[in-house]
Amino acid sequence: MLNYSLLTLLARRASTGVNQNPILLQRCFCSPPSSSSSNNKLFVGGLSWSLDEKSLKDAFSSYGQVTEVTIVYDKDSGRSRGFGFVNFSKEDDAKSAKDAMDGKALMGRPLRISFALERVRGGTVVVPRLPGIGDRVNRS
Repeated sequence: MLNYSLLTLLARRASTGVNQNPILLQRCFCSPPSSSSSNNKLFVGGLSWSLDEKSLKDAFSSYGQVTEVTIVYDKDSGRSRGFGFVNFSKEDDAKSAKDAMDGKALMGRPLRISFALERVRGGTVVVPRLPGIGDRVNRS
């Protein structure tokens, strides 16, 4: 409860223009990419429901050694949720695959590819907020 009250107070102060401290222009939703560790894992969205792990691995293996492929399935229906993850042994290979495959069609559907964010459990996670978007600043 205290954290919610503090965040509410900070959000009000930031939106009224009382304090333009950049720390206040933050939101707590998801994790920013970690700069200290390498990122070999790609998020792949826009997958066809009939695509399997082997086909996804085959599509990406020409860019480097794929160490793991995961497609996320709905726990109730068992059908693909339309996204998955591809891990590479080298970060350069993952970057090459992302650059080459983002927007390309696989089984008739365009892929949306980005570097996967690490899952964070239990801690406060801060994402930078762009100033001026969604702010209700009184400009008089």
